[in-house]
Amino acid sequence: MTTSQASSAAEAAATLRPEDSLAIGLGPAHPIAFLHALGERDDWRDLHIFGALLTDLYEIIARPNVRYRSGFFGPAERFFRDNGAAVEYVPADFRRFEPIVQKLSPRVMATAAAPPDADGHLSLSLHAGALVDEWHRCGADPERVLIVEYSSAFPRTHGLPPDHPHRLHIDEIDVLFESDARPIELADAEPDDTDRAIAAEAKRFIPDEATLQTGIGAIPSLLATLIAEGDGGGYGVHSEMFTNGLMRLHQAGKVTNANKGEFDGFSVTTFAAGVSELYEFLDDNPDVRFLPVDVVNDARLIATNRRFVSINGATAIDLYGQVAADTIGSRQFSGTGGHEDFLAGAGLKLDDTSLLCLRSSVERPEGRVSRIVTNLGPEMLVTTPRHQVDVVVTEWGAAELEGLTVRERAEALARIAHPDHRDELIEAAGTLS
Repeated sequence: MTTSQASSAAEAAATLRPEDSLAIGLGPAHPIAFLHALGERDDWRDLHIFGALLTDLYEIIARPNVRYRSGFFGPAERFFRDNGAAVEYVPADFRRFEPIVQKLSPRVMATAAAPPDADGHLSLSLHAGALVDEWHRCGADPERVLIVEYSSAFPRTHGLPPDHPHRLHIDEIDVLFESDARPIELADAEPDDTDRAIAAEAKRFIPDEATLQTGIGAIPSLLATLIAEGDGGGYGVHSEMFTNGLMRLHQAGKVTNANKGEFDGFSVTTFAAGVSELYEFLDDNPDVRFLPVDVVNDARLIATNRRFVSINGATAIDLYGQVAADTIGSRQFSGTGGHEDFLAGAGLKLDDTSLLCLRSSVERPEGRVSRIVTNLGPEMLVTTPRHQVDVVVTEWGAAELEGLTVRERAEALARIAHPDHRDELIEAAGTLS
């Protein structure tokens, strides 16, 4: 195979046909200059794109005759959908992205990477995700096209060879080009008093030497910061996403990864997003290893970690314990991601804990609305089933659900609801059995 060294993103974009199919990885894998260059073309007759968590308002998504299927919505997907673009959600957890792409069999695949090293290897940088094997297959297929955009602003990160080297070789790539693109920066949301109350309550459930998984958002990041500033230590990290908060935990000397299990000695993740300081921290850092999502999010491997604590959010929970985490009402808001995987993996041993953190209510034009409800259906869709839910935390306390009956669980959840809604929920809980 001969690699074509494109002179620009526009030249790489020209390799797509007006009728074509393209797949890109989630968020941090996006070849940014390439996607912007696609938007400069106006000759599309039927272009299908599969991706997830757009990192910018790429004009290509709004072009006529372009259809975008997303496995995870972010602000950009919601913007395009709400403004009439052909954007639709594909229900799937993160691990299922690869079989979906195999079924779609796109002719073209594209990803971002760090610059090639002296041996011609390009680190996959901030994203291992679900498409690593498919990138290799695409590069080996003479009927398909693998496009790689590299930039010196993307950190060179490590996998765990020989099984997970986290890289492509230049000989596998059909079209290779350099850009000056920088990874998208994701600052922590500014916490308020409610976030601080939730984080303080959740911190009670995190023992020394716990192995941690933290999701995105103000509360997980704040919680990681509180742990970094506290007296504990000896923590490990096994997390789908590597965040600013987990970086601070490392920088505080609180991460040893000495008491984990399957991956002793390393923090493991499948993608990273945060501020520029995070990307500098990750560059050539052997303490953090990027593995494919089918490894990181495997509930059996998650359960090998000692004292594992998962920290995630939700948009609503009902008195049965059913969780909505990717929709608001019937509208798609985000995606399944690894939500269910980490709640499931954290529930397989007695010394593990899954924390589900959410505000008890939200202010809307019609007034205060409870996020603990009698029953999710039919107004909201279930992301995670009730039998996988362990500890639910709001600013009013924690409900420890493991081992409780249906009625006892409902009463525990009602007690941590906002006072404006608590009495009606306690009354409803008493009718369940």
